[in-house]
Order: sequence, then C-alpha cells, then structure tokens
Amino acid sequence: MAVEPVVYGASDRPPRGDYTRAGDDYTCSQDYAAYTQADHDTYRRLYQRQSALLPGLAAGEFVRMLPFLGAVDRIPRFDEVNERLYKATKWQLVGVPGLIPEVPFFTLLANRKFPVTDWIRTPQEFDYIVEPDIFHDLFGHVPLLFNPVFADYVQRYGEGGLKAEALGACEMLSRLYWYTIEFGLIREAEGLRAYGAGILSSSGELRYSVTSPEPRRIPLVLEDVMRTRYKIDTFQHTYFVIDSFEQLFEMTAPDFTPVYERVRGLGERMAG
Repeated sequence: MAVEPVVYGASDRPPRGDYTRAGDDYTCSQDYAAYTQADHDTYRRLYQRQSALLPGLAAGEFVRMLPFLGAVDRIPRFDEVNERLYKATKWQLVGVPGLIPEVPFFTLLANRKFPVTDWIRTPQEFDYIVEPDIFHDLFGHVPLLFNPVFADYVQRYGEGGLKAEALGACEMLSRLYWYTIEFGLIREAEGLRAYGAGILSSSGELRYSVTSPEPRRIPLVLEDVMRTRYKIDTFQHTYFVIDSFEQLFEMTAPDFTPVYERVRGLGERMAG
C-alpha cells in the first residue's frame, strides 16, 4: 500500500476507495474502463435529477458553468474536462481514491489541482452517501472552477491551509471550507442561491438551504465561520451568506495568523 487510507470523521467503516492505486501525493489515474454500465447509469440519473432542481435555487454562475462538465449521460473523463478547464482557469482535475489527509489536499489545491474521487456510489446510496464520490466532486465542485475569481479563491484556500497546518489551525480553516466551498449561499439580484458543492449535489438540502424557514442564514464574517462547528450527518442548522465571489477572494488576502488567535480567544460555538 503506497499510502494509508483515510476515513470520514470517527467512522470505523473501511475506506471505500482502492488506496493501493495512489501515489505518495494520494493521486491516481482515472481507471475509466473499470466503470460499469450501471455506474454510468447512476451518474446519468443523478445528473438529470440535480440539474432539474437548479433553477431558482443554484447560483447563476454555477448554472452557466455546468455545461462545461461535458458528458451528461456517462461519467466524464477527467482528461476531457481538463482540456476545457485548463484553458479557462489553469486548473486540472486529478483522481484520488477517496478522502485524503489535509496536507496533500492543501498542496493539490495550492497547485491548482482539484482532487476528484474516482468511484461512484451504489444504486442503494442514490439519495444519500456518507462520503464524497465522483458525482459530488464533479457536479458539485468543478463547474465553479471555470469561474476565474472562484478558482483563485480555492487556490488561495489551499495556500492558506499549508500555513494553517504549521500553526495548528486546520480545524478553524476547515470550517471556512465547509461553510463556503461545501455549504455556501450567495445573495444575488434574484434572491438567495446556493453555490456550495454539498448543497448543489444534494436533492434534499438544495431546496432546504434556500427556502426552508428552519435554518439560520447569516452574513459571512470570518471569525464567526471559524468558530462555528458544523454538521456532517444532517442538513446544516446555519448557513453563511456572501454577496459575491470577489468577497471570498478578498477575504482570504490577509494573513490569517492574528485571526486564528482571536478565534481561539472567542471559543467554539454550535452551528444552531
């Protein structure tokens, strides 16, 4: 085994991916021939369901960029997506067997390489899956990597992650990723919309996050995000709202070292 498997949270369930295929940086080639017709059919049905839910709920930029993923009736080939993605924002997709540790993850993002899990959920997991699969990573994350401002934000996040690891602040920074890249909302002229991949790839949370009266939706303030714990097994109780992707990029420009110190002094708070 080249690298150690990674599990989700405190789970004792065996990792899903084949980590024997991964190199020291946790990346692996996309074994496209290994996908079955059932795998392609699962992707097609997931894509059809989620794309039909997007109008009025997903960020306009996400909807505009989604066609750049290419194939909708089969699992896309990474090399085909990369031809378009590199021309647009100098990003590339790289395959990974599943969840990877923080430092390799940050390193890939800092080098404009986005890790995409290369396996897909089973039909029994069609409505809910515990850890990210290829549909979540491709459909949820990749379209906005065609947007230059958002793409730069993700790279800057990776660079910040490497600094945070040295400062013992990865948990605080992981909350920024969770509440923006995974579960972020944006206020557009037409109203509140979702841009986070965890929302956009979920049939239930997409409508809930934008329209339900139950969760809190509050303006994104860096210190508030970094001290707010999040939920991994239910819909979120709190969503942070931005006004633009430029806001995200500008927010990550300063050195976070003093921010981490302030957050440590404030202590954690529950998500809802």
